[in-house]
Amino acid sequence: MREAGRVASNTLLGVGQIIRAGISTGDLDRFVYCDTINRGGIPAPLGYNGFPNSICTSRNNVVCHGIPNDQEILENGDIINVDITSIYNGYHGDTSATFYVGTPCIEAKHVVEIARRALDLGINQAKIGAQMGDIGYAIQEFTRSQGCTVIERFDGHGIGESFHELPWVKHYGEKGTGLILEEGMTFTIEPVIILGDQAVELLDEKWTMISQDGSLSAQFEHTIAITPDGPEILTQRMQPLRNSEIYAMNW
Repeated sequence: MREAGRVASNTLLGVGQIIRAGISTGDLDRFVYCDTINRGGIPAPLGYNGFPNSICTSRNNVVCHGIPNDQEILENGDIINVDITSIYNGYHGDTSATFYVGTPCIEAKHVVEIARRALDLGINQAKIGAQMGDIGYAIQEFTRSQGCTVIERFDGHGIGESFHELPWVKHYGEKGTGLILEEGMTFTIEPVIILGDQAVELLDEKWTMISQDGSLSAQFEHTIAITPDGPEILTQRMQPLRNSEIYAMNW
């Protein structure tokens, strides 16, 4: 799982190096396919339940599962989540980040940074003896306090030799409720945060979810393991993401 997580996180670092205004989401998809193969991995989304590409690219008011294509060109001010899952030696590493394209507006920066911090707060709760509700409560309470909303429809998930498996990880809930966390569990935490309400709409191609009111949304994701020393981030990046974390440290 550590090896699979390292493959995914390194590929995501590569995305940060190339993402810019004028590039298409199809370009990003081809980069991730080639980079994953070159690292000895397989892009897990490609063909999964019929999904046609190697990544999901969710731009601005697309909340998740956006399909990359050559007609979707990134523009200055966009925000875009790139979701990568790599299979390596039979195990899955799943991670995502929301990137800035050029100079984002104040609202875009707000929702991106709240999503980033919400993930960190959720991860901090993932300890032996804690409960799933502790993770969801920390994420939801912080998000609400910042004037944003958790989209409750989308969960994190157990992961290992399978892409999606038990347990499901809610990004909302009450402290002291839900599954008790045990050593050795591996799962993702991946809250989708939106500026408006959480009503979403599925496009006709049956994958892309958009906000009904056009609100911007953002998401960050890590695969973690429950260990005696606390949560281990299996998709931890060895350096900041260009066009995401470096920018965040300077605005």
